[in-house]
Amino acid sequence: MSKRVLICGGAGFLGSHLSERLLARGHHVICLDNFYTGHLRNVEKLRGHRNFELVEHDVINPVTVEDVDQIYNLACPASPAHYQRDPIQTMKTSVLGALHLLALAETQKARILQASTSEIYGEPLQHPQDEEYRGNVSCVGPRACYDEGKRSAETLFFDYRRHGRADTRVARIFNTYGPQMCADDGRVVSNFIVQALRNQPIEVYGDGSQTRSFCYVDDLIDGLNRLMDHEGDLPGAVNIGNPTENTVLELAELIISLVGSRSRIEQRPLPQDDPTRRRPDISRAEQLLGWRPTTPLVDGLKKTIAYFETELSREGTVATPAHRTMVAAE
Repeated sequence: MSKRVLICGGAGFLGSHLSERLLARGHHVICLDNFYTGHLRNVEKLRGHRNFELVEHDVINPVTVEDVDQIYNLACPASPAHYQRDPIQTMKTSVLGALHLLALAETQKARILQASTSEIYGEPLQHPQDEEYRGNVSCVGPRACYDEGKRSAETLFFDYRRHGRADTRVARIFNTYGPQMCADDGRVVSNFIVQALRNQPIEVYGDGSQTRSFCYVDDLIDGLNRLMDHEGDLPGAVNIGNPTENTVLELAELIISLVGSRSRIEQRPLPQDDPTRRRPDISRAEQLLGWRPTTPLVDGLKKTIAYFETELSREGTVATPAHRTMVAAE
């Protein structure tokens, strides 16, 4: 059945993919964004769709939208470069945004999903991380505005649920990548691809032994949709991510190979509070939602590289690699 769905942060990386997916499923999408990190180009092709609305608004202010059935709260900068630029605004977006959207969900009797993050686990002392792990987060470091903001938002979501005021879901999202990321996003996949396409040094922070688990965006959106549509009890938050673990150095070498770049790897100091290991336990998502990612890293990277190559070519900032292995048959 068709629903009216509000996506806050809908012009961002994840929000734009979610908008496309829900429109394809026949839903009416209201895309709300303040364009702090979201981009009009991400949703430009959707603006002529009869079931798509675009609203410019900041969730730190009350949100008044009528007749919505579902609300996805994706409204927060997600890369350190962006959320540390204005940490107070980041915290306000997480906390005030959650309050305003939960109030809307309560009055509209809408189901609401919070896009939380693996960052709430901090520098984990448990590996892999399941949803019962309480985390090891610095509340005073430069990442705290994001980590603690998301943790506070989760608290609000669970309290609204416990008191019967809203039907809430919380997804803890692990590293996601794919087309429509920003070239200046500051996250490791976009950084490495852009540097490789420009034949610039690949800047690896630390010795590259730190690990991440990379989930392709199509898989991630499928997980969010399943969590939103799940009927029945939920025991708490749900990890949505790829349980396959790679070192940052492995990722850099793979991207150089796929691009056919002349880039060399250079080490940089490790940022403060940067987690050294990150891998989700997705048992809960598998059991409750029947979900697990299906896109191999190489396949997802090829699609992402092709996207960035097109974007950088438009800007005239992409170099000509020495050779090209990206489209080779495998």
